[in-house]
Amino acid sequence: MLRKRTLGAATMVALLLSTTAVLANDIVIAGGRVIDPETGLDAIRNVAIEGDKIVAISEFPLEGDVVIDATGHVVSPGFIDLHSHGQNIGDYRMQVIQGVTTALELESGLLPIGDWYDAQATKNLPMNYGASAAWVFGRIATFTETDPLATAGYFLDVQGRTDWKLDIASPEQSERIMALVEQGLKDGALGIGVNAGYAPGFGHKEYYALAELAKKYNVPTYTHVRYASNTEPQSSFEAVQELISLAAITGAHMHLCHINSTSLSDIKATMALVEEAQAQGINVTTEAYPYGAASTVVGAAMFSGPDWRSRMDSTANNFQLGADRMTEDELADYQANKPGTMIVWHFLDEADPAALSLLDISVTNPATAIASDSVLWSYFDENGNILHYEGDEWPLPDNVFSHPRSTGAYAKILRSYVRERGVLSLSEAIRKMSLLPAQILEDSVPQMRTKGRLQVGMDADIVVFDPATVADLATFENANRPTVGVQTVIVNGGFSVRDGELVLDAPNGRAIRNAVVN
Repeated sequence: MLRKRTLGAATMVALLLSTTAVLANDIVIAGGRVIDPETGLDAIRNVAIEGDKIVAISEFPLEGDVVIDATGHVVSPGFIDLHSHGQNIGDYRMQVIQGVTTALELESGLLPIGDWYDAQATKNLPMNYGASAAWVFGRIATFTETDPLATAGYFLDVQGRTDWKLDIASPEQSERIMALVEQGLKDGALGIGVNAGYAPGFGHKEYYALAELAKKYNVPTYTHVRYASNTEPQSSFEAVQELISLAAITGAHMHLCHINSTSLSDIKATMALVEEAQAQGINVTTEAYPYGAASTVVGAAMFSGPDWRSRMDSTANNFQLGADRMTEDELADYQANKPGTMIVWHFLDEADPAALSLLDISVTNPATAIASDSVLWSYFDENGNILHYEGDEWPLPDNVFSHPRSTGAYAKILRSYVRERGVLSLSEAIRKMSLLPAQILEDSVPQMRTKGRLQVGMDADIVVFDPATVADLATFENANRPTVGVQTVIVNGGFSVRDGELVLDAPNGRAIRNAVVN
């Protein structure tokens, strides 16, 4: 009897395995190196997708209506970008083709949030999207006595004014600013975008009130700190210290945006502050992008005052517009007459090993998520004016320009930091681009609890890439060069990239949004 029972059990196991092989799933990714940063899985596996979920991960063959041969490729969770200003279709396409499956506008945010989500929902978007409530929009609306508009132009068009940037709000003004931001949270915003670097003159009480509001709604603030300077007073160190102190006092989750660029060359000191705060249990998180140049408006407040050049180790030659560096005369002209112009500003020279090592401090820190800070695509019209490209051509028109981080931030991590220089392991890089961003948000955004993981039951947001060839081709002179080496990108169970080609008008993206409170 014992022998018969043993044979029966073995037969049953064989039957179950053969049944698994017969059942067809919607999509099977076969034979790839599957890396899940949460469980530590790193092995050759087959992955099955049914609907918008991962339903099986197996050593054994799986049948599917569509089978993707991932031999020699890595299969990982889709990358999650916490800092993506480009929210037009062209912006999304440049991101998804390098493996980004969720792109969120958190640092700046938008208002009114409901209007923005409604508009996005009418489009066929290839990736997931979401935004925070824009404190800066609330300030602009209050000081200009207008109603906010959920567009980038609403922010860019007022760069010539200084009141919203530098003036302390009156009690009445503070009340309206906070009311606008709170309404954004009630409308489902993912937190509060505190773009303080563009309005550094606001009061400390105002920042404290924002932190308290974030704590009340159990959402993070996403702060571009108010100062960027290597020297004191009003240094990058001071600005990071302010953020940490508010997190400690209020208990709010305070996320520090792009610590690499706001720290300039003082990254050792600011990163040490963040590490000490985290060691003490203060709820501070951070991110970085892998470039020694930022992108901002030429009329930003940090490029003002009599000593800004010395404080930031900068001249006009640090500014780049399109393919060319600026002269002092050009810089003065644009700051006076076209202050909303988007430029690239070089703060570290990556060709200098010492400067590159400073960048690496932020990018490789285990607590630092990777975020692109992707920016808008621009072009010159026939009169030399700079306009933002909002069309749907693919590939993007030859004449548009941007920062290369809008095209290749994640591929650059895989190429430079993993394959060429070996300063990050592949599994660690994937963790910093997928799981860690999801974990930063998941306490306040329930949807993120099923993203950033490659496990049964998780969302089918998946990227398949060739670790030997994945590469960013974008340069500062020509950012309009898409990533190569990404074979497949699946978003909510649908193809957004297939056989290395973008799937045009893939309607797979969904809103990442908190509950609306009436």
